[in-house]
Amino acid sequence: MGLDFSAIPPFYGTLAIGVLWTIAITVVAALLSFFGGILLAMIALHGPQLVKQPFRFVSWLFMGTPLLLQLFLIYFGLVQIGIDLPAFVAGVIGLGLHYAVYNSELIQTAIVAVDRGQMEAARTLGLSRGQALVRVVVPQAVRDVIPPIGNNMIALLKDSALVSAIGVTELTLSAQLAIGRTYRAFEFYAVAALLYYIINLGMEAVLRRIERRARLSR
Repeated sequence: MGLDFSAIPPFYGTLAIGVLWTIAITVVAALLSFFGGILLAMIALHGPQLVKQPFRFVSWLFMGTPLLLQLFLIYFGLVQIGIDLPAFVAGVIGLGLHYAVYNSELIQTAIVAVDRGQMEAARTLGLSRGQALVRVVVPQAVRDVIPPIGNNMIALLKDSALVSAIGVTELTLSAQLAIGRTYRAFEFYAVAALLYYIINLGMEAVLRRIERRARLSR
């Protein structure tokens, strides 16, 4: 049949909506994964044993099972116990928690690597242990792991396509909807791939800027 990219223009609006939803999902889930990773890291290292055990279970669950299965469990499974989440919310929670666990592992390693003298110096200045962690130790640890966390954010962007499986009309599902009406699979998937690449370039630029600012703040 050959290629026919003239089928694309009538669906610019559909693809644009998909791009906006993809960016929204990525940004919100990335923020959740970042701050959630910090919280989980502090729980794992300094939380009471009663809290650490559930944390280990959550870590095992999210690191040992496929992300798609986690999304199905959150969106379809929780309904059976009375928790009916919108698809967007379920997708953000699934992506955010999945990558929060991976970010937590990075941050834990960085916290342990911070010189113990930093904690002692903060305590001598009158800070409590919790205040010293939040104001002195954790900021230093986070600065050290910004590059690998940035890599996780890029992976999160790519995995955001999985939320199409629970009905979120992000870029992949938008392309599929257009294909269902035109039967031009190659053209729309190629355009979707290009749009993902453009979003990826923008995200990489933002992450590089954050890395530079982090290096200057040391």
